[in-house]
Amino acid sequence: MDILLYLLAACLSIFAVLGIIDGFYLHIWRYRLYEHAESRFEHLTHTARTVLFPGIVCCLFLFPNEPGMYQIGLFLVLADIGVLAIDAYSEKDSRAFMGGLPRWEYILHLFVNGFHFGSILLFIGLKFSVEPSGLIAREIDFSTPAGQLVHWLGVNILPGAVLMAILHIWVSLPGGRVWWQTKRNQITCC
Repeated sequence: MDILLYLLAACLSIFAVLGIIDGFYLHIWRYRLYEHAESRFEHLTHTARTVLFPGIVCCLFLFPNEPGMYQIGLFLVLADIGVLAIDAYSEKDSRAFMGGLPRWEYILHLFVNGFHFGSILLFIGLKFSVEPSGLIAREIDFSTPAGQLVHWLGVNILPGAVLMAILHIWVSLPGGRVWWQTKRNQITCC
C-alpha cells in the first residue's frame, strides 16, 4: 500500500508544478486568457476547475476517512471531468487570437491532466477494495511515512490551490482585471 501512496505523492507533486506553469504562468501571466473575448469562456472553465480543486484536495487527500468526504470528493472529480470535457472542446476556438493552441502547450495539458487524474485513480485504488461481499471503502493510513507525505503535500498544496482559484475569479471580474493588469505591468520580467 505504501508504494501506491508514494506514487500518489509523486503524481500530486508533478501535477502541482505543471499546474502552476500552465494555470498561472501561461493562462494568467503570459497569454492573459481572461482579456481576450474569444478565450473568456476557456478562462471560465479553468476558473471552475480551480474552484473544484481545493475541495478535491480536502476530500481525497486530507480527510478521506471522515464520513462522507470521499463521496463528496468523487462527486467533485466527476464535475471536474465534465468541466474538462467542455474546456477541451472549446479550446480550439478560444485560442484563435494567438493562431491556435501551441502543440507544446497541448502536450503540457496532457501531462497536467494525466498526473491530476493519476493521483485520483491511485486514491481510488487505495480507498476501495473488492471483497467477496462487494466494493468496500477502507481507511487510508496516514500514519506511515508514505501517508504522512501525502497528507503533508495536501496541506501544502491547498493554500496555493485556493490562491489560484481566487486569482482566476478575481481576473474574471472587470475591476479585478484592471487591478491585476496594473500590478502585472509594474513587473518587468517574464
